[in-house]
Amino acid sequence: MTGQARTPGGRRAPGPAPWVRTRLRAAPLAALLGVALAFVAVLLAAALPRAVDRGADQALRSFLHDRGPSQTSLTATATSRHGTMTPAELDSVLGTLRSRTGDALRLDPSGPVHGARALRGRALANPELPRPETVDPLLNLVHLPQAAEHTTMVAGRRPAATAPDAPVEVALARSTAATLNVSLGTVLDTRPNIFGTARAVVVGLYDATDTDGVYWTDLPCLTKACLSATPALPPQQFWQAGALIAAESLDRLAPWGETAEYFWRLPVDTGSLRADRLPSAAKETAAFVAGPTASGLTSAVGRSDLRISSRLPDLFEQARARERAAAPLAAIGPAGVAGVAAVVLCLAAALGGDRREAELRLLLARGGSRTSIVRRLLAEGAVTVLPGSALACWLALLLVPGPRMAASLLAASAVALLSLLAFPVRAFVLLSPPRGPGPRRRLVAELLVLAATAAAVFEVRRRGVAPAGAGLDPLLVAAPLLLALSGALLLSRLQPAVVGLVARAAGRGSGVVGFLGLTRAARGTGNRARPSVLPLIALLLAVTTGGFGATVLGTVEGARLQAARQAVGGDGQISAPDGQSLPPELVRAAAALPGVRTSVPVWTRGDGSVTGAGPAGSVQVTVVVADPAAYAELARTVGRGRFDPAVLATAPGAPLPALVSRDLARAAAGSGSAPLHLRIAGGDVAIRAAAVVDGTPVLPGDGSGVVVLPAGPTATAAVPLSARPNRWFATGSTDPARLAELVRTGAPAAQAPHYLVRTSAEVVAELGSDPLQRSAGQLFWASLAAAAGFALLAVLLTLVRAAPERAALLARLRTMGLRPRQGVALILAEALPQALAAAFGGALVAAAAVVLLGPAVDLSSMVGSAVPTGLGLAPWPVLSQALGLAALVAGVVLAEAAISGRRQITTELRAGDNR
Repeated sequence: MTGQARTPGGRRAPGPAPWVRTRLRAAPLAALLGVALAFVAVLLAAALPRAVDRGADQALRSFLHDRGPSQTSLTATATSRHGTMTPAELDSVLGTLRSRTGDALRLDPSGPVHGARALRGRALANPELPRPETVDPLLNLVHLPQAAEHTTMVAGRRPAATAPDAPVEVALARSTAATLNVSLGTVLDTRPNIFGTARAVVVGLYDATDTDGVYWTDLPCLTKACLSATPALPPQQFWQAGALIAAESLDRLAPWGETAEYFWRLPVDTGSLRADRLPSAAKETAAFVAGPTASGLTSAVGRSDLRISSRLPDLFEQARARERAAAPLAAIGPAGVAGVAAVVLCLAAALGGDRREAELRLLLARGGSRTSIVRRLLAEGAVTVLPGSALACWLALLLVPGPRMAASLLAASAVALLSLLAFPVRAFVLLSPPRGPGPRRRLVAELLVLAATAAAVFEVRRRGVAPAGAGLDPLLVAAPLLLALSGALLLSRLQPAVVGLVARAAGRGSGVVGFLGLTRAARGTGNRARPSVLPLIALLLAVTTGGFGATVLGTVEGARLQAARQAVGGDGQISAPDGQSLPPELVRAAAALPGVRTSVPVWTRGDGSVTGAGPAGSVQVTVVVADPAAYAELARTVGRGRFDPAVLATAPGAPLPALVSRDLARAAAGSGSAPLHLRIAGGDVAIRAAAVVDGTPVLPGDGSGVVVLPAGPTATAAVPLSARPNRWFATGSTDPARLAELVRTGAPAAQAPHYLVRTSAEVVAELGSDPLQRSAGQLFWASLAAAAGFALLAVLLTLVRAAPERAALLARLRTMGLRPRQGVALILAEALPQALAAAFGGALVAAAAVVLLGPAVDLSSMVGSAVPTGLGLAPWPVLSQALGLAALVAGVVLAEAAISGRRQITTELRAGDNR
């Protein structure tokens, strides 16, 4: 029987101490720092996918919600021509329709809407009814089984059944009755149709309890009378209204409207839709509209004329296209964070290897194998890294709630695995048999990176961003990171030589601090011939992704403002109703508003014609009359129709100079120098083409058929109406609220509601309100902050890695009379060159990324409007990232030098210190 060895006194001999416990007790601070690093990295990795998912879900729901319930519903219809239906059959079909909706397509809690309606309204013949332009009002009849739940009777009673030859009983909305001058008991006579004449009697008045609710969508004239216009030219206005009838009067609908329609509208709950389940929702919707579900429904309800329609399939495809278009740009920031974090984890592993290299080699010399040592290091890391990673993952899932966990768990597992394996792999490499110098291996690896970078950039420029519908473009995401990696490798080759030259120049001076610090910065720490490339990679990745992303967002803001200005015609616009002009007092008051830089009153009409423009004879044009100088500034700001105002200088007796569009200039090319004749508003004026423009700020579009005349006595004499502008444009920071209030108080009271007031600020806010764009911007700035934090951590790890050797040097220099302030200066001279070179090198790489990759980037999905493809290089977004990171790095270096410089020297000089 065997047992533990005992001492001569009979006591049990102590066994070997457990490895993990011993190591954690020996270096508790290093273990805590390792846990903290893994915790932060895993927390970000687990939270990022859930944040992206939440942004995609919010963007999808907002996109569908803005389309309204009319477009996000499943609508089924049937006509009375294929057989009438009873109220019970209406409810039965509704139940069948609801039972066929699956889990991917939940119905809105507000509930479906169903009923029957006459397809056409009847013209009312009562002479006392209002007729704005001599057109009879129309009345349509509708039966809604759930009307009692959404209306409140304020007078009379609800309709009931009547005899076939008696007037049909109807209920009107109280506001409709007031508009049509109808009261209880009024009998409404109608014009005859193919079924003859019909009559209706008003027996009740009601108010809708939820006028703006989903229930009344597509039924607007049931809550109030609608002012409509006839399709014939010129259009004439008339009143249109709807009235509710009893369920027993369904057979009266077809004679009233020549035919009747039964309808069932099922609003989809857009708030329950998820971006990851959109394909299944689209598949279920397609089956419901024109697939097996639709065929089954036709058989189940016994109606061959049942037709199901919905705009949801198109909207789902638009939403997926928007998400795919924004995905490449939104992924650049997170990819940069992932790269910087991976470099920092490798740098931390390198620091741990340097700190424990002597210990590991001693274990190897005493008989330990590399496999057993690595296994012990894995166990040591598992005790610290895995609990911290699990806690970080749980915390990320708690702080960023969401229905999907797979992506977060996968990302967290990958980062935890890297944190766990980085140091054991580094130890395995350190304990491997030494190999000879390998400059060729490093050169080959660097050349491979450069070749991959060149291929990625060439391919992105050749084909552009991934084709439409392809989603995330890995090449566009990887190209900036490859550029940063190549820049770091080149900088690692150049920096030692450049810093060495500076060191030699500093050595010619009288001081030794600068020379020593720069020399150490040029050669690196320990036995290395040059500084480590990992900190350079981390810093360049952070600056490059930050500069490239900031350029993207800056270009998006500029493009959005330009798109808004082109939509508005400037920064502010006031348009009078057709046939009216702007009061001069209103124009003067608008020009005096704070922030208005240029005020441009304009007279414009679209019914002009030009003769003498080639064989085409008369060409229809839009005429714009404005002050040349102010209009030129407006065109320059908007970016459409730029010209030199000097070309519109008028001469007595000569044809009036005019700006003409390209199509008109081409048509007039055959007429030589002969003047053109413009006819507008009853006037006839001879004009000459003084310059060709690509459009006018007054009108959106391609700018075809445009003639711009200078305001003045000549134009006024030819076209007297041009002296009274009907539109006003402005450049500058125009406040929307003040401009709207000015129009409300300055325009004629009867016409003020018909004035159009728009500002570029409102359009910019509308374009930028898309959650898809907001989430992409928020994701970038969060990624930038995380990348900057990891980059600073890389600088700190570099300082810590060089701390033992630097402390020994400072201690020796201290014995030779080095003052504490000089020690701090030495630390700064050693650490700052690499960090500052990396920051500004990253700025150059970011600028190169914008120049090389920018022409392939399409920002339309981020702007919210179609814009030209390409990024422009703006120095400030790139420099701001570089200067900001350089300032942070310099602050970290200063703080580390001031805090730890003296402590390191004191520790190194301590008697009996064994290091």
